[in-house]
This record gives sequence, C-alpha cells and structure tokens, in this order.
Amino acid sequence: MAQALAEAARGLGRTAPNPPVGCVIVRGGEVVGRGFHPRAGEPHAEVFALREAGERARGATAHVTLEPCSHFGRTPPCADALIRAGVARVVVAALDPNPRVAGRGVQRLREAGIEVEVGVGEAEAVRQQAGFRSLVTRGRPWVVYKYAMTLDGKVAACGEGNGAVTSTEARAQVMRWRDELDAIAVGSGTVLSDDPALTTRGVEGGRDARPVIFDRRARTPVTARALRPGTVVVTAPDAQTSHLEGAGAVILRAGSLPDALSGLGELDLSSLLLEGGPGLASSFLAHGLVDEVCALIAPKLLGTGLTPLNNAARSMADARALSDVQVQPLGPDVLVTGLLNDVPRL
Repeated sequence: MAQALAEAARGLGRTAPNPPVGCVIVRGGEVVGRGFHPRAGEPHAEVFALREAGERARGATAHVTLEPCSHFGRTPPCADALIRAGVARVVVAALDPNPRVAGRGVQRLREAGIEVEVGVGEAEAVRQQAGFRSLVTRGRPWVVYKYAMTLDGKVAACGEGNGAVTSTEARAQVMRWRDELDAIAVGSGTVLSDDPALTTRGVEGGRDARPVIFDRRARTPVTARALRPGTVVVTAPDAQTSHLEGAGAVILRAGSLPDALSGLGELDLSSLLLEGGPGLASSFLAHGLVDEVCALIAPKLLGTGLTPLNNAARSMADARALSDVQVQPLGPDVLVTGLLNDVPRL
C-alpha cells in the first residue's frame, strides 16, 4: 500500500475534481502492475495497473488507495475491471465518500467472490485525498495556510528591504506545494505591494497552481504578474471588473468568504494554498476555513515587524490547537504542520 500511495502522489494537483489514486498489483510476492490516475477524463489507477499486469492479474492481489468506483462516470466502473481481470483479492486503503460509491464498490467486489480488505494505510490515504474529500462532502476546497516567519514570530519587517525569511530548502518545499495543490490564493494587498507571479519554479515536471486573488474592490491592475487567462478574481457582487475580464480573468462574485469558497468548489478546485498576508489569513481563520497549517520557521530574530495574523484571541483559552502535528527540519529551518479541521471521511 505504501507503493500505491507513492503512485497516487504522482497525480496530486492534476486530478480535480477526481481524487489522486494509486494501484499496485502483486502476484506471488512480485509487483506485476502499477498505475495512478493522471487527470480527470483519463483511465483510473486500476485500469493502468491492470494493463501492465495483463494475464498476470488473474489470481493476484490489487492494492488500491481508494475504493474502486462502481458507477459509470467519464470512465467505466473500476470494480468491474478488477472482476473481469480475475483478481483474487483487493486491499483498499479508504472507502470513497462520494455518495455514488460509498461502499458499493467493495460490495460489488465481494458479491463477485473477491476477498476484500479495507483500512490498510487508511490514515495516510485519507490525508492524501483531503482535497477530493472536502470537495465531495463540503463543496469547497481543502485550505492549506502556509506562512514563513522568524523565530520571534515575524513574517516581514515594517520597512523596506524585505527579503526571503527562510532558506532555499524551505522555499523549494513551497514550490512543491504549489505543484501539488490546485490553486494558490493571495489578497489584493499582496498583489499591490509585492506583485507575486504565483508560479511554480524548480520542480521537475511541475505545473502552476491556478492563481486566485481575493479583491473585493477589483483593485488588481492588468499589469499584475499573477493576472493571466484563467486567474480567478474574487470580488464583491457590485465590483467593476471589465478591465480584469478583458485580461482573461474569471470573475467570482461573492458576498462572503464562505460563499467564495463554495464558488471555488464549483470551479472544480479541490485544494487551495493560502499564501496571502495577515489580513486574508485572519479572515479565513475567523470563518473556520483554514483546514491545515504549514508554518516555516527560520532561526532568525527580527524584533518589530508584521505577524502572521491580525486578529488576536482574547486569552490563551481561545487559541486554536492543531491536531496531527508533525515537525521536520528543512535546511536550517523547521516546518511545523497540523490540522485545524479533520479530513472528511464519509
């Protein structure tokens, strides 16, 4: 299953609104087929693995990170493909939260006489499928709030001359997140002050996440580097946006932040990397829309400066605690990750 999860990871950022899924087929202790779902509309992981295995799939065990689908969508049911191939056993990491599947794939396999085991590597698979699960069950993308700060909690100096807070190793990790998540969000203040390109750099075979600019008053200039055909600009319902539409932007008019996230879900964006400044991040947090936190901490002391969030809790008792916390070094820096919301299951 670990190998199947590694296969599934190859599709991260490329499969929405479908999930990233991996499949590894084993016969007699030997891997005879591998596959992953590359993008919506193309065959699923099981099909690619079965193609590679050929006749060796008969009597084999298929390890799949998500329950095989049991319905006709853009492609035929994978449960049927496994049955026709004659596999003897299927190991499933996690059940599919899609109401059109939700246990029906496992049921179909068992009714065909195939032994099915569910739950192997479930925690890892559910975390990997967070975007898909959020889109299916909540109708909005999974939101990952990423920020970099000094050891004394500053994201930037108050004056001019702000450079990179963290090391090249940490910045490389940010590029990998941009490659693996569907969209990347900033506020209009960040666009006006920093003019970020919001592109992915230095990742072999990488792709750019779709830019999303939260800009209620449509202040984004047409010269902004993040503005390109397909960039989503979230505005107030009455904002004047003709200049942005002329530049190829997709205008999403929303009266509230939750409505905006639902609108992004309707655009089939299943995951969002929140890279905005303290104001935008504070708004997301206040509405309970931050699901995961990735904090990059550099061993530097700045003194006065900007902090990651604007709105302060009244007491320590009001602080939001992260769960599933993980800590790892990145060069001289430290990465702390954790969840504010559980990944949806069924």
